[in-house]
Amino acid sequence: MYICVFFHVKASREYLTFNTDTRRAFINITPLVRKIIEKSTIKEGLCLINAMHITASVFINDDEDGLHEDYDNWLERLAPHAPTDQYRHNETGEDNADAHLKRQIMGREVIVAITDGKIDFGPWEQIFYGEFDGRRSKKVLVKVIGE
Repeated sequence: MYICVFFHVKASREYLTFNTDTRRAFINITPLVRKIIEKSTIKEGLCLINAMHITASVFINDDEDGLHEDYDNWLERLAPHAPTDQYRHNETGEDNADAHLKRQIMGREVIVAITDGKIDFGPWEQIFYGEFDGRRSKKVLVKVIGE
């Protein structure tokens, strides 16, 4: 026996644009995502937040300066920017191979639950945009789906 339940699913999409002054940066985008969710009027659903560039990331963690400095130092040890000739990718004329590797570690996107029109987070959780090859304009997709 199958039971079919149909819901009226809505979707909302907005883009955030970032252009950092530095090569690497971590930006708390939680307030911006909250506003987009509120504007969508979706009460129950999911929100996808996706960095649309292969040298940027979206991730969830604590908003603590020491942790962000630890991330930056750790990532730079794992995939140092210089010397740029250590990377095959940079033979194409680029200088951002390290940024691609850092993005792979930190992730492309996150999905968060929406309950009663709000992000359903645990303690201390915040959404961050991670930039690893900045000083140019990049987009983040925020897609809200639900009812």
